[in-house]
Amino acid sequence: MQTGFYASAAGMVTQFNRLDTIANNLANVNTAGFKQDNLVVGDYMRIYQEKRDELDNKNNTKEGALFINRTMTRAPQIVDSFVDQSVGTLQKTNNPLDFALTREGLFFAVKTPQGVKLTRDGSFTKNDEGMLVTKQGYEVLSADYFKSKKGISFASEESIVTVDKNGQISTNVPNSLNLTQNKKLFIAQPQNIRSLKKEGDNLYAFDDIKNILTVNESGAVSQGFVEKSNVNAVKMMTQMIETNRLVGMYEKAMSTQMDDMNRDAIEKLAKKA
Repeated sequence: MQTGFYASAAGMVTQFNRLDTIANNLANVNTAGFKQDNLVVGDYMRIYQEKRDELDNKNNTKEGALFINRTMTRAPQIVDSFVDQSVGTLQKTNNPLDFALTREGLFFAVKTPQGVKLTRDGSFTKNDEGMLVTKQGYEVLSADYFKSKKGISFASEESIVTVDKNGQISTNVPNSLNLTQNKKLFIAQPQNIRSLKKEGDNLYAFDDIKNILTVNESGAVSQGFVEKSNVNAVKMMTQMIETNRLVGMYEKAMSTQMDDMNRDAIEKLAKKA
């Protein structure tokens, strides 16, 4: 088997993975608070060089190493992935229950059936019980949640809601225009942002709540705004075109390699015959 066929096949699989990631980014270009995913493409040689000293292989001879290098080196593959956590453009909505975070690495905390999760999507609303919830119905948590075990609620008479830059909520005293402090939004900051794992409904999961810090003076909350996706649609479309072209190139290379192999096989069989 010719080594070029291996490299072309690996390259095509890598580009298919890129296409999946790009398509997901484009599908969420209008999702509030969405952060684009990115892939890092490397090659087998680099991975092999990093790991070869850790291998316990009795057959790791010079000839064996040469065989590995000749058959698998330079074959591109996905070696890492990461989420671009840069802040997206803020869009004004004038909805008092819409909130945006203007600093990178901060999140709202919400309660789901699977436990506490984080999100950048601040498009909130009130449910029938007056609780502040996400569009999916998840309860938005207050800064004192782990003590009070309660979320943020509003009485039916509280028609005025204001929130300062630190997430402190104030509502009007019933039947008056005077404001009084209510709960405070839980603004969370993970100690290691790369430890977060994306889940459905624009949520992030984390391993241990002890690694999540409560930021009381964030200065990053903007009421009446939502953070748009940080996906650059033009850039993603350009990458999609590039990736499609690479798939075509790898396909052509594989076809050429296969034709060469078949021709060689036929010629050898003809000589023996």
